[in-house]
Formats: sequence, structure tokens, C-alpha cells
Amino acid sequence: MAVAIFIGVLIFSLILAVLSKGKSKKDNVADYLVGGRSFNGFILFFLAIGEVYSIGTIIGFPGGIYAKGASYGIWFLGYILLAYPVGYFLSPLIWRAGKHYNAMTAPDLFKSHFSSRPLELLVACTCLLFLIPWGQLQFEGLIVALNALGFDFPPIMAVFIAGSIAYVYVAISGVKAPAVISILKDILLFAAIIIVGWAAFSKLDGVNNLFSTAKEHGASVSFGSTEQVTFSITTIIFQAVAFYCFPFIINVLFTSKSEGTIKRAQRFMPLYMLMYPFLIATAYFALVALPNIDNPNHAFIATSMELLPSWVVGLVAAGAALSGLLVLAVISLVVGGIFTRNIVTSIPENKQRKWSQVVVVIYLLISMLLTVSLPSLMLNLINTAYFGFGQILPGILSIIFWKRATAVGVGAGILTGTAIALTFQFAGISIFAINTGLIALCFNFPVLIIVSLLTSKNKQLLTPIVAVHIEK
Repeated sequence: MAVAIFIGVLIFSLILAVLSKGKSKKDNVADYLVGGRSFNGFILFFLAIGEVYSIGTIIGFPGGIYAKGASYGIWFLGYILLAYPVGYFLSPLIWRAGKHYNAMTAPDLFKSHFSSRPLELLVACTCLLFLIPWGQLQFEGLIVALNALGFDFPPIMAVFIAGSIAYVYVAISGVKAPAVISILKDILLFAAIIIVGWAAFSKLDGVNNLFSTAKEHGASVSFGSTEQVTFSITTIIFQAVAFYCFPFIINVLFTSKSEGTIKRAQRFMPLYMLMYPFLIATAYFALVALPNIDNPNHAFIATSMELLPSWVVGLVAAGAALSGLLVLAVISLVVGGIFTRNIVTSIPENKQRKWSQVVVVIYLLISMLLTVSLPSLMLNLINTAYFGFGQILPGILSIIFWKRATAVGVGAGILTGTAIALTFQFAGISIFAINTGLIALCFNFPVLIIVSLLTSKNKQLLTPIVAVHIEK
């Protein structure tokens, strides 16, 4: 029954993808990549939430607590809560920049504002470097969902199935398909999390008994050291400010039809935090009742199989799978857009949609192969991906607020920050347990400012986006 429900949900999602096509313009790249900048608050809300609460939430969050204790859950919750107010003020300005420059990718912003081909290439290559492992993260979660249903697929077959479905989504109508399917995904995701969490609370007779029992079984319910506190606080700060630098988040913002639409959607996003008590309950139930799970990422699905009937497990697994597929689809779109617009500049705009679809296939194939053949390397890169995307933040803030920023200054800052982040990560260097990305950002900002001041003399100052008026 679980398998039938799971397959039925995926088929229904493909039907929604076909229906989303509507009046899509065949050769219009803006329609394909950013939905013609036409999404209302309702669609934007679900699409944006779909990128925030992905398979990493339903699979990775309980798995992180299961493996690493309370400190993992605290910084995960903290950075998302802090990211919302940051996004409320920053997101509309990013949209304004995109509208002003007719940008469809993050590198488009840098290309148009600074009129610099080298800076455009630097930002494009930075985005592509860290988007490849981000796709691998979705594949890993999808393999977990498939295995939980008893599909004993070899990894190569599992990632092939997932990649094929993600490609079909974007091939049909670009970003519109993930936007529509995200509504179905969120209904399933939210329902699954509440049902499994409630069952965990009920099985162990309430909140107090759940945590006291977990503590008796050796589970961590608090920080274990001052280093964990330092790391958690600095990670919360860094990831909250870096979150809206993710290329696929920027693309989602570009789909909005106005700044006001983004603000309205942002106001309601914190409501999704209501799911986390149920995810925490799931993690601690697994620690008590299922202490010998080989892979911590199986904690959520394993708990659902322990507590729920088969048909509900099918819905849970389908919600998890759709979460990963939608993020994978949007990431693929972003990679295709960056390659055809920012890496190869000779492709006419009316041909960019077609070539983007070719690049999407290549990106998915590369991610599949690396997922299967180099999982340890890819996992290291995933840990570093946040560090890399975060180094774009000073450049984005310069576009929005600072008229004396130069392409050389922004590029020097990105190179400095990325080099420090990669060096610290792969060399295992830690400075007082402070988040590596935040340390890199602390070098990035002053380098950008100093180099910009040295190179802005006798140059025409740029108009910051905050001073640009966009007609409503």
C-alpha cells in the first residue's frame, strides 16, 4: 500500500506539472527561468518555502539531532528564525535590482551593475562550484525515501529515477512546474511531520516523558561544551545573513511580480516553524525506541514506519521525495540559466531556453555520477557550500547600498573569502570554534572596502539600488 500511495503521488505531481504549462511562451527565457516575473504572493510563498524546507528538513534535521544532539537542532532553528527578518528587508531590494537590470540569475546582477565580464564569470563559477554538491544533497535524501519503502535500488538507479523526474518538471514549463507542485508538497510535508511527531509524543506519553526518557537513554538535551555554544551562535549569525545569497533563492525572488508581494509572502513564512517541535519529537523518539539505526538520516522515516500504518508511510515518503525533487528541479534551472547567460554569452536570448534544458541534463548527470562515485568528497563540499555562497553577500550589499564599490573590490573580496573558507574547511583549521564562513566574511568585507576605495578614484560612482525607484 505504501508503494502504491508513493507512486500515485508522484504521478499526480507530473499531472500538475503538465497543467502548470498553461500559456507558457515556448522560446521566452524569462518565462522559463523566472516565470515572467509574474508570481503572486500565494504561489511565491509556496515556491520560496519549498526551497527553504526541503528534504534536508524532513530527513536531515531529525538525523542531525539523532547523531549530534541538541546543539544541531538549536543552530538549525536559530538561523532560520533570524533569516526571516533579514529576508523581509533584503529580499525586496534584491528583487528591485533584478527588475532594474532585467536579471534572471545572480551573476546577471553583478554583470549589469558593475559592467564587468571578469566579475560576472567569477560569481558564475562560484555559484556553479557550490551548486553541484547541493544537488547531491537532494539525491542522498531521495535515496533514503526510496529505501524506506523497501525499494532496494542500487544508488545509480535511484539517482537516475530522481534526476529523470526532476528534469521532466523543468522541461515542461520551467519554474512554473515546481511552483505549482510545491503546494502539493507542502500539504504532504506539513501533514507528515505533524502526524509522525504527534504519534511520537503519544507513544511516550507526552512532552516531559519523551525528553526525560531520551535523557535516561543517554541522549543530549543541551549544549555539551562552550565550543558548541560558540559554533552554534556564530553559525546562526552567518547562515542567517548568507541565506538569501543562495543562487536558487535569488531566482525564486526574481519570480515575484512586485516588492510588496515578497514582503507579504515573508510575513507568513515563520508559521512553518510550527513543524519543528514535531520533528524534534521524532528525533528523540528514534533515540529511545530505535537506538541502533545505521544511518542517522533514516531516523524520520524509520520512526514513521514504527508508528504508522503502511498507507500513511507512503504519504510521508512521498512528501519527503517531492521536497528533494522540487529543490533539485529549481537548482537545475539555475545552473542552466547561469551557464547559458553568464558562462557562454554568445547564445541568443530566444535560444537560451533550449540550451538551458541541455545544460540541465548535463548537470543532473554530473551530480548523479559524483553522488555515486565520490560521496565523501561531495559531502565535504556540501559543508563548504554555505561558506562559498555567503561570500557573495558583500557584493550584493554593495550593489544595493554602496556607490563607491568597484568590480575589482568585489572580486577581491569574493576570492579572499572563498580561499579562506576552502582552506580552513579542508585543512581542518578552527579558530575558537567560530564558524568558518563567518571568519571568511570578516576578511571579505574589509578587502572589498579597501580595494574599492583604492580603485574608485577618477571613476564614475555607481547608483546603488536603494536609490532606484521601480514603478509599481
